[in-house]
Amino acid sequence: MCGILAVLGCSDDSRAKRVRVLELSRRLKHRGPDWSGLHQHGDCFLAHQRLAIVDPASGDQPLFNEDKSVIVTVNGEIYNHEELRKQLPNHNFRTGSDCDVIAHLYEEHGEDFVDMLDGIFSFVLLDTRDNSFIVARDAIGVTSLYIGWGLDGSVWISSEMKGLNDDCEHFECFPPGHLYSSKERGFRRWYNPPWFSEAIPSAPYDPLVLRHAFEQAVIKRLMTDVPFGVLLSGGLDSSLVASITSRYLANTKAAEQWGSKLHSFCVGLEGSPDLKAAKEVADYLGTVHHEFTFTVQDGIDAIEDVIYHIETYDVTTIRASTPMFLMSRKIKSLGVKWVISGEGSDEIFGGYLYFHKAPNKEEFHRETCRKIKALHQYDCLRANKSTFAWGLEARVPFLDKAFINAAMSIDPEWKMIKRDEGRIEKWILRRAFDDEEHPYLPKHILYRQKEQFSDGVGYSWIDGLKAHAAKHVTEKMMLNAGNIYPHNTPKTKEAYYYRMIFERFFPQVS
Repeated sequence: MCGILAVLGCSDDSRAKRVRVLELSRRLKHRGPDWSGLHQHGDCFLAHQRLAIVDPASGDQPLFNEDKSVIVTVNGEIYNHEELRKQLPNHNFRTGSDCDVIAHLYEEHGEDFVDMLDGIFSFVLLDTRDNSFIVARDAIGVTSLYIGWGLDGSVWISSEMKGLNDDCEHFECFPPGHLYSSKERGFRRWYNPPWFSEAIPSAPYDPLVLRHAFEQAVIKRLMTDVPFGVLLSGGLDSSLVASITSRYLANTKAAEQWGSKLHSFCVGLEGSPDLKAAKEVADYLGTVHHEFTFTVQDGIDAIEDVIYHIETYDVTTIRASTPMFLMSRKIKSLGVKWVISGEGSDEIFGGYLYFHKAPNKEEFHRETCRKIKALHQYDCLRANKSTFAWGLEARVPFLDKAFINAAMSIDPEWKMIKRDEGRIEKWILRRAFDDEEHPYLPKHILYRQKEQFSDGVGYSWIDGLKAHAAKHVTEKMMLNAGNIYPHNTPKTKEAYYYRMIFERFFPQVS
């Protein structure tokens, strides 16, 4: 994983432009402290900041095909790269990097190869034979990506907004599951699963099918040549991820290299619910557990850095990103380079408490579809950017393509919350891992009620943020909020406070 930056078709291919691209690429250095690469072909520049996880020795980017006519810069993890290499027997690979397959797949299949990739990715591919290029982002938007347009007709691509916002006339979020082609000068959706149309599925619920699909999603993410760990809050989702990882780690290449003892990490205010629950799960699973505490003041002091890195003014995202941002720094200091995390489960299974109010299975299903489609703006953005602020990667097995397809094909009647039948939120996931003979988790953890992440780290955290914002935002400022911020007008002092900080970093109209 890494940070990518590309400027394509600019009117200026001078030395000054190269210097500017390098300067902007350095804004993404936190995403990839292990290597910096830049390749220029005429009026196109492809830059890369690398976080080396697979093949640290030779996988530096940009990557090329055999005759260097196809150039790629990638931020991603391609979990099926070994199978894809077998499908390309006539190609010679320069590196052992999982991303090395992309240029070769393009040679064989043209622009239609993207759906063959099983993983998370954002990439820019330049075909020097006709100076055409394509850009693509993974299905759900686990990796972050932005696109912008310069006044000179250039197209800019960056892993973060800060790589292009000062130089583009207009910029926007690159839509997940889409491909941008220079030949068509526009986007097209490459990810079209059955659930995307929001038609109501009808497959019967089979606990073992769901269990197997999720276990496979976790196991494939144990692809690594560097140390890793698991984020463990003690809630259902992170506890299941930790349980499966510890159960299957021993038989992986990762265990051969780094040992079969799993490291787990948790963050919270002193005495918070998450710290207590995580310690209990860690003791049950036998992980090497690392507990990090922070104070409300520590969090408040980090808010400006958090907003600069996560590039949003969304209140809930900032509340939850701050503890994750502080924890990621501590994890990185231990020499760990990636973590496996539990994001995405609540969206797929209707885990939020308001799903209790779903009037019928049709509305329930449509709301899960809507939540998954918006993940790139919220939980994915938080998980990606608050960890990458410190050069740490987060992997999210609940958002595995095959697992989402399995979970979203189940008749949503099974996901409905029915207290009188003993079915609490995410019951079908809990039931799938309720194994009497070889238990994954203790029963009370498996059936633990959901905590919002920003509550679980400590209830006084939200109160502290609100009190701090109230000191900086007056009633008079709130009266004029609609005039100052006509788009997405902040409704609370906390929202106004975050918006002021965001606008200072990113003042552009886009």
